[in-house]
Amino acid sequence: MIVVTGGAGCIGSAVVWALNKRGRQDILIVDRLGSGEKWKNLVSLRYHDIVRPDAFISGLSGGSFSPGGIEAVIHMGACSSTTETNADYLMENNYAWTVSLAGWCLTHAIRCIYASSAATYGDGSAGYSDDEASCTQLKPLNVYGYSKQAFDLHVINRGWQHRLAGLKFFNVFGPNEYHKGEMRSVIHKAWQSISSGSGYPLFRSHRPDFADGEQRRDFVWLKDVADVILFFLDHPDINGIYNVGSGTASSFNELLSSVYLAMDLAPQIRYVDMPSHLRERYQYYTCADISRLREAGYTAPFTPLQDAVQEYVREYLMKGAWLS
Repeated sequence: MIVVTGGAGCIGSAVVWALNKRGRQDILIVDRLGSGEKWKNLVSLRYHDIVRPDAFISGLSGGSFSPGGIEAVIHMGACSSTTETNADYLMENNYAWTVSLAGWCLTHAIRCIYASSAATYGDGSAGYSDDEASCTQLKPLNVYGYSKQAFDLHVINRGWQHRLAGLKFFNVFGPNEYHKGEMRSVIHKAWQSISSGSGYPLFRSHRPDFADGEQRRDFVWLKDVADVILFFLDHPDINGIYNVGSGTASSFNELLSSVYLAMDLAPQIRYVDMPSHLRERYQYYTCADISRLREAGYTAPFTPLQDAVQEYVREYLMKGAWLS
């Protein structure tokens, strides 16, 4: 059986979808569904069972889940809000829980793949290399990034990077993010706002080296992310911490223009001031260095931004569709 924590979330449900495409249904989903619409991510998916995280952890310590019956743990479960300010909550949920789960996997020789984040890179002044030396020098800009960085450092300090795989996800977008509120991708927010006739404003730049809307991100298509995760599932001998991005930095101007074009509309771009509380914590540029991922043997191309946006808008957002 394969355990997918956060299996009802955006990336987690995409992993379950990708496994289903392979004909696998022997999947245990670990997640909280809450009172929102996250459950809709699971409607078209096939899996063995779903349990809450607290019940899963209790089952591990109490012996309810036999290590011999678990092939791998794909740990995508975490609070992914970059604006969350409760440090105790983030450290308990994103750090301590991951320490316990990864430790259990290593004790029982079970493949473990976990989600880190590009938020660990902070303002990017230390670069975007995922080699071990660089990972230890990073200074995140928010407590979410710090919670992810704390576990990466835990892995490196204990030598676990030789026994499990950590994946630093950049700006992931795609279907099954409908439940995420303000943490949805810009593509989803822009499509919704443009559809209502309101347009979608971009932040002005508050740095002289970036023009308005030319802040750049490494936007990566959800289906590509799921494919990378399954690559590491298929190769348990490949371990370490790796960037998962497209390897290309695109501007928000390009991104928004792609949304308009996918909707067969002429781009109309306007700018608003960035809220003052975000200005010191805002990443103006991110771009995954994926050279180590390529060296590890992952050779599939990443979907170009405009192609991915077009598929997302036309095949999912306009149709109100989920991965199926």
